[in-house]
Amino acid sequence: MAFLSSSSPTMQKGIFVSVPVLVLSVSFAAAVFFLLSSSLSSSSCSCPSSISSPNVGSVSDVRLEERISTTREDIEWVRDLIRSNGLHMQKNELRKGINPRTRDQQLADLKQYKGISHYEGAEANNHTALPCPGELLVEQHHSNYGEPWAGGRDVFEFLAESSNLKPNSRVLEIGCGTLRVGLHFIRYLNPSHFHCLEKDELSLMAALRYELPSQGLLHKRPLILRGDDMEFSKFGSGVSYDLIYASAVFLHMPDKLVWAGLERLVEKLKPYEGRIFVSHNVKFCSRLGGDECGKRLASLGLEYLGKQTHDSLLFNHYEIWFGFRRLKP
Repeated sequence: MAFLSSSSPTMQKGIFVSVPVLVLSVSFAAAVFFLLSSSLSSSSCSCPSSISSPNVGSVSDVRLEERISTTREDIEWVRDLIRSNGLHMQKNELRKGINPRTRDQQLADLKQYKGISHYEGAEANNHTALPCPGELLVEQHHSNYGEPWAGGRDVFEFLAESSNLKPNSRVLEIGCGTLRVGLHFIRYLNPSHFHCLEKDELSLMAALRYELPSQGLLHKRPLILRGDDMEFSKFGSGVSYDLIYASAVFLHMPDKLVWAGLERLVEKLKPYEGRIFVSHNVKFCSRLGGDECGKRLASLGLEYLGKQTHDSLLFNHYEIWFGFRRLKP
C-alpha cells in the first residue's frame, strides 16, 4: 500500500517522463506495422481490386465450333488405347452377363417378355411418354441401306467440309430416310436449321419416334416433312440454303421430276457459295446427250462443278458425289 500511494518527487518525475516516451513508442510501432503490412500486401498480389475480363461474360454465350472430321491424331489415340488394353476382336458367343441376340430374336423377346421390369395392365401406358414400336427399338431400320449405318457419318463429314458449313448454316436433304446422315447435321447445326423432304412413312416414323428421341435431339426441332412431289414451298418462301443434297435418291426418280425439282430449288440455294450435291450418278443429266446437259443447267442458273469421292472411316467403301452451284443472284 505504501508503494502505491508513494508521492515522492523522484517517483512523480519518473512517471511524468515515461508517458510521452510510451506514447511515441506506440505511435512509431504502429506506423512501422502499417508500412510493413502495405508493402507485404502489394508484393503478394499485383491484381487490380476488381477483376474485369471481356471474355468472362461471353463464354456461355459463344458456341465453340465443333470439329467435323476425324484427325490422324484421333485415329492414333484410339489405336494406342486398343493396344494398351490388349484388345482383340472376339467371336460373338454366349458369355456370362451378355446375351447376344439377332434383331429378330430381340424383337420376339421384347414382344413376349416386354423387359425385365415392366408395368402391367392399366399402368402399362402411364409411364412411357413416347411409346416406340418394338421394330424401331431393335433398330431394324438400320439395315435398310445396304451398307453399314456408320456410313452416314462419312457422308456428313464430306458434305459439311465441301460446303464449308457452320452451325448457323441451313441444310435441306431430299430423302433423309431414317436420318442415317441427317442425325449428324441436326446435331451440328443450330435448332431448326435442318430441313428434309421424305416420302416413306416407315422411315419418317423411325426418324421421329426413335432416332431423334433416343439421340436427345428433339430440342433441335428439325423440319421433316412428308412428300414425294419435289415440292418445297412448305419449307417457307424466305429460306435460303447453304447446302442441298440427295443421297441415292435422284437415280430412283423420273428425270422429268428431277429437273422440275432442280428448277424449284435454284431460288432456294444461296448464289455462288451454296452447293447442291447428288450422289452415285447424274444420269438425269447425261441422258440428255451431247452438250444438252450443260445448256439445261445453265438455263436454270446452275453450274456443274465436277465429281468428287470420299472414303469411309470404318469400312472399305467410297462414295461418288456430283456438285453444282447457283450462278444467278
